[in-house]
Amino acid sequence: MDVTIVDGDVPYPANSGKRLRSLNLVLPLASRHRITYIARCNSKAEGETAADFLRDHRIEPVMIEAPIATKSGAGFYGRLAANVISAVPYSVQSHRLDAMRAAARSHASRKSVDLWQVEWFGYLYCVEGLGTKTVLSAHNIESLIWQRYAETEANSLKRAYVREQWRKMLAFERRSFASVARVVAVSEPDVAVGRQLYGDIPFACVDNGVDTSFFRELRADPTSRQILFLGALDWRPNQDAIAILLDEIFPAVRARMPDASLAIVGRSPSPRLVERVRSTPGVTLHADVPDVRPYLAASAMMAVPLRIGGGSRLKIIEALAARLPVVSTAIGAEGLKLEPGRDIDIADEPAAIAEAIVARLMRPAGVTDATWSSVAGNYDWPILAERLEGIWLEAAGTKRALSA
Repeated sequence: MDVTIVDGDVPYPANSGKRLRSLNLVLPLASRHRITYIARCNSKAEGETAADFLRDHRIEPVMIEAPIATKSGAGFYGRLAANVISAVPYSVQSHRLDAMRAAARSHASRKSVDLWQVEWFGYLYCVEGLGTKTVLSAHNIESLIWQRYAETEANSLKRAYVREQWRKMLAFERRSFASVARVVAVSEPDVAVGRQLYGDIPFACVDNGVDTSFFRELRADPTSRQILFLGALDWRPNQDAIAILLDEIFPAVRARMPDASLAIVGRSPSPRLVERVRSTPGVTLHADVPDVRPYLAASAMMAVPLRIGGGSRLKIIEALAARLPVVSTAIGAEGLKLEPGRDIDIADEPAAIAEAIVARLMRPAGVTDATWSSVAGNYDWPILAERLEGIWLEAAGTKRALSA
């Protein structure tokens, strides 16, 4: 089958949760299907690196060089203001690019595409009118994230703006989900939320996953007093979580355990975060690292104090695959088949999170074999890729319909 993927980001290097998912689901299927990957990249070098990797794995790359508009400065705030009169959310409007649409149409004119897969609904415009079935990846229920932004924003003016973006997102998401053959969510709770919001949408679920062999030999350091925060540092929910961690949670932990430390690991930190970490005792920042395993191995546990988010957190199942204990909020662990108190520690208020972290540091205990086996059985990428393949075949009409 000829499958063409349209993505607003390159899938390689896989240094974010979204890239990890996109790449690891498609790689096992490249030996059985003819796959083309049309991706937007921020630079020529980024595009060439991704293209070389994809070619080496039997995937035809089409890279469109076009950096996403920056999220700072007068221009950014001007674009936000101009979006007030638009019916389309700013986060969608800012991704529209004629070159992406042209690339998809050029490809469709030269090749017989059996199925399109669009990695975010903001790029569905690229395949409109092409007449081929489309599978849409829903890495999050975006309207749920915007609802949580609105609920946690303290500034009244910002809250009003975010609420309007939430309203626009609900309408745009509803139209997008109704326009495709299949919406692939990352967790059963996301499927439930999507159906509650939008009714009888053709949802399927392919969970986020982990390469268990990549982490198999790791073990948490029982002598460590290091807390790990791992995630994309340019994603607003992670920025919110780091602020809570630095403002409330880590100071409470250090008051009880002065030798505790915090390592923040992720891509694209803001200058403000760099300066904040530089002036905060016990905290280190490790940006754009090529391999997260050394930081997992050097830590005693991972903290996931998210209060905004959707989908499910790959970093949690990666930590558990590396046998690193995790303390998370309920939202942070949302959508994962994990039992609180056995597989993961759950706490929602900053004081309770700090208490759970201190308890972990004072009484080190690794992840059990039962938890590791559960993670491997539910979340290994080849299992999930096979599930996605079934959805592809069903959506293209070459296989009996699968139940969601």
